[in-house]
Amino acid sequence: MQFLEKLSNFISKYMAVFVILVAVIALFQPWTFKWAAPNIAILLGIVMFGMGTTLRLRDFRLVFQRPRDVFVGALAQFTIMPGLAWLLAKGFNLPPELAAGVILVGTCPGGTSSNVMTYLARGDVALSVSMTMTTTILAPVVTPLLTWWLAGAWVEISLSAMMMSIVKVVIVPIVGGIIVNSLFGNFIQKYVKLLPLISVVAIVLIVGGVVAVSSQRIMETGALIMLVVMLHNLLGYALGFGIAKALHMNMAKAKAISIEVGMQNSGLATSLAMMHFGAAAAIPGAIFSVWHNISGSLAANYLSSRMTKEEEKEPATQE
Repeated sequence: MQFLEKLSNFISKYMAVFVILVAVIALFQPWTFKWAAPNIAILLGIVMFGMGTTLRLRDFRLVFQRPRDVFVGALAQFTIMPGLAWLLAKGFNLPPELAAGVILVGTCPGGTSSNVMTYLARGDVALSVSMTMTTTILAPVVTPLLTWWLAGAWVEISLSAMMMSIVKVVIVPIVGGIIVNSLFGNFIQKYVKLLPLISVVAIVLIVGGVVAVSSQRIMETGALIMLVVMLHNLLGYALGFGIAKALHMNMAKAKAISIEVGMQNSGLATSLAMMHFGAAAAIPGAIFSVWHNISGSLAANYLSSRMTKEEEKEPATQE
């Protein structure tokens, strides 16, 4: 058990390295991970179930205890990233499937890794967790509507089908995880340190599967999509931070909103793209998965050093 816990910590710490390694292998030897592509929805469901097992119903009280902060964060999430995605798709004149993929990344909720990055950045972790939960719960309605509105000019979109997909691969596994944690909490806590290992393996396989089935297209458009993904992510950090500071939020809250806005649930974007638009549309999500783990670590390191006199006197999770 101790070996598995150490392995889990090691793999979680160097997740970005493993994602890059698998992506490179899948790009040049597609056969190694093609088998994972048909199972992407199942793999994402495993990640979401793991997230659910770390939550209890009382965790949702935070949303109601801090409604203004959570509202600002969720609104920033569902306006900044979709808006940037549309502008980038238009500005770079992306092909239809790639444009839809970029917009899908933008319309998805925040990713769970943002909570870890916020902690490392010495930000407001409670706000980050509350934002992730809120945007994830809203995703079955908001993500399809925004995708239909912004990407409808490029591809045909079925609102009802996309809504049901999100419910199946996100909401049902999370609710299942919460129920299991509520009924068997003591048992789950014994193995909670192994959950990151399972989640990282699933995410790595998702990236590997998408890269494997899209290797030829990535070779043709990789540089362009990489540039778009990097701009999308970095501008998300900057605008999230800027809006928080413009609303006179303290540094801890600004860090949380910046990271939460910039880091997306790219696994969900990848899964939805594969199910509804095709392998090419999943490329932006797969590249985002690789890039935002790298940029998130760098952003956390940078932001952790940004301490104001006000923040040094106050706890990071103040109301």
